[in-house]
Amino acid sequence: MVNLKGLLREFAFLIGAGLFCLNGCGQPEQKEDQRFLTFQVNPRKSPIEMYWKNDDGQRFGSIKGLKVALALNKRVLRFAVNGGMFKADGSPLGLYIENGVVKAALDTSSGKGNFYLKPNGVFFIKQNNSAGICPTSDFYWQRDIKFATQSGPLLLSYGEIHPAFNPASKNLNIRNGVGILPDNSVIFATSTQPVILFDFANFLKQSGCQFALYLDGFVSRTYLPEKGWYQLDGDFGVIIAVTYLK
Repeated sequence: MVNLKGLLREFAFLIGAGLFCLNGCGQPEQKEDQRFLTFQVNPRKSPIEMYWKNDDGQRFGSIKGLKVALALNKRVLRFAVNGGMFKADGSPLGLYIENGVVKAALDTSSGKGNFYLKPNGVFFIKQNNSAGICPTSDFYWQRDIKFATQSGPLLLSYGEIHPAFNPASKNLNIRNGVGILPDNSVIFATSTQPVILFDFANFLKQSGCQFALYLDGFVSRTYLPEKGWYQLDGDFGVIIAVTYLK
């Protein structure tokens, strides 16, 4: 005789443990983490670009400023996020390359703050529009760079969370960062509420990233209308964006 109560208990256990697949894919269904807003893109199909100043040498500054400028050239902003840390005058802190031109040099020095929490790293786009992230110390080996921004710390390096991150930390803040997924697409993540660095890095690790780079903290803004996220303000140095022709 079938023990119906026993079967139901076992089924409930499997569901609770995430061991029973309901989506027919051979993998447990992953519940979306509401603490994070994400944008995934194949950079070879939808190129990622970086912006700092307009043709008159003036900073775009805000996402709105970039959006308006792009519209004049019949381009529509699909996604935008602040692209790394910057100095008081709005100039990039560390390496910045735009359209193959080095606008700010690689910073290999030591200092205080998240940028200098080694290992830090570089997010770059090559001339063929492929994307990558590497430790600052390894960037010299890279060639054919179209865009690049340096920041820190590396959230993930070879799949390992930065050793300085404490899972018991009480340092909550808004975070944003970028990672490279196994299929070589790019994931941008912004926390929708204050989180610790360990949890932020772990989210990108669970998403499948081997390398991920921290971009900035409380000043972060993201524009992603396809998910109902319309942050157009801010006062930044570099802005990372994906656009399309109107």
